[in-house]
Amino acid sequence: MFSHDTTLEFDYDSPARARLVAESVAREVGEIDDERSQTAISRDGQTVTLEIRARDVTALRAALNTWFSLVDVAERVGEIGVQDRSGVAGGGPGSETTGVDL
Repeated sequence: MFSHDTTLEFDYDSPARARLVAESVAREVGEIDDERSQTAISRDGQTVTLEIRARDVTALRAALNTWFSLVDVAERVGEIGVQDRSGVAGGGPGSETTGVDL
């Protein structure tokens, strides 16, 4: 029985951005779930919702930390992609190169 639960909602500027984040983190649902916690993810337009259920407070805290980190990474990578397409990051007008291959 899961005795602790929480719902996280993340609102984005567009449905496309919400879809990008939702699809990125949804891949982890089956990998992270275990006997102590389970997570469901859904998207409605511009809002991504994570519903986390846990058997104890420690498992809930661990799940929260994990999902906040995954969403943060998905958001940052999505932002880099937007900047890269607009020429703001890496190789855009006025950028300098270091001569080092990364």
